[in-house]
Amino acid sequence: MEVPLSSKRRVHVFDCFACAIHRTAPLCEHCRVQIIGQGVEADGHLHCGAHCSRAEGRPGIIDKA
Repeated sequence: MEVPLSSKRRVHVFDCFACAIHRTAPLCEHCRVQIIGQGVEADGHLHCGAHCSRAEGRPGIIDKA
Protein backbone atom coordinates (compact mmCIF):
# COMPACT_ATOMS: atom_id res chain seq x y z
CA MET A 1 0.00 0.00 0.00
CA GLU A 2 1.41 3.37 -0.96
CA VAL A 3 0.80 6.29 1.38
CA PRO A 4 0.91 9.91 0.15
CA LEU A 5 2.48 12.36 2.60
CA SER A 6 2.50 16.14 2.20
CA SER A 7 5.54 18.04 3.44
CA LYS A 8 6.58 21.62 2.66
CA ARG A 9 4.06 21.89 -0.20
CA ARG A 10 5.41 18.73 -1.85
CA VAL A 11 3.65 15.41 -1.98
CA HIS A 12 5.72 12.27 -1.46
CA VAL A 13 4.51 8.68 -1.88
CA PHE A 14 6.01 5.98 0.33
CA ASP A 15 5.39 2.26 0.51
CA CYS A 16 6.23 2.06 4.23
CA PHE A 17 6.12 4.25 7.29
CA ALA A 18 9.86 3.81 8.00
CA CYS A 19 10.73 5.29 4.59
CA ALA A 20 8.42 8.25 5.23
CA ILE A 21 10.10 8.95 8.57
CA HIS A 22 13.57 8.70 7.07
CA ARG A 23 12.72 11.16 4.30
CA THR A 24 10.53 13.73 6.06
CA ALA A 25 11.05 13.77 9.86
CA PRO A 26 12.88 16.87 11.09
CA LEU A 27 16.15 16.50 13.04
CA CYS A 28 16.78 17.68 16.59
CA GLU A 29 19.20 20.59 16.34
CA HIS A 30 21.15 19.32 19.37
CA CYS A 31 21.41 15.51 19.19
CA ARG A 32 20.44 15.10 15.49
CA VAL A 33 17.83 12.37 16.20
CA GLN A 34 14.80 12.32 13.90
CA ILE A 35 11.79 13.81 15.67
CA ILE A 36 8.82 11.46 15.38
CA GLY A 37 5.58 12.67 16.95
CA GLN A 38 6.05 15.36 19.55
CA GLY A 39 9.11 17.52 19.68
CA VAL A 40 9.58 21.00 21.08
CA GLU A 41 10.09 24.30 19.30
CA ALA A 42 11.73 27.27 20.97
CA ASP A 43 12.57 30.50 19.17
CA GLY A 44 12.09 28.73 15.84
CA HIS A 45 14.50 25.88 16.71
CA LEU A 46 13.38 22.22 16.80
CA HIS A 47 14.48 19.78 19.48
CA CYS A 48 13.41 16.25 20.42
CA GLY A 49 12.70 17.26 24.03
CA ALA A 50 13.32 19.73 26.84
CA HIS A 51 16.79 18.36 27.67
CA CYS A 52 18.15 19.15 24.20
CA SER A 53 16.39 22.52 24.17
CA ARG A 54 18.03 23.50 27.46
CA ALA A 55 21.40 22.18 26.26
CA GLU A 56 21.15 24.64 23.36
CA GLY A 57 20.52 27.56 25.74
CA ARG A 58 16.74 27.69 25.55
CA PRO A 59 15.56 27.31 29.16
CA GLY A 60 11.76 27.50 29.70
CA ILE A 61 10.83 24.20 27.99
CA ILE A 62 9.52 21.51 30.33
CA ASP A 63 8.69 17.94 29.28
CA LYS A 64 5.22 16.83 30.40
CA ALA A 65 4.33 13.21 31.00
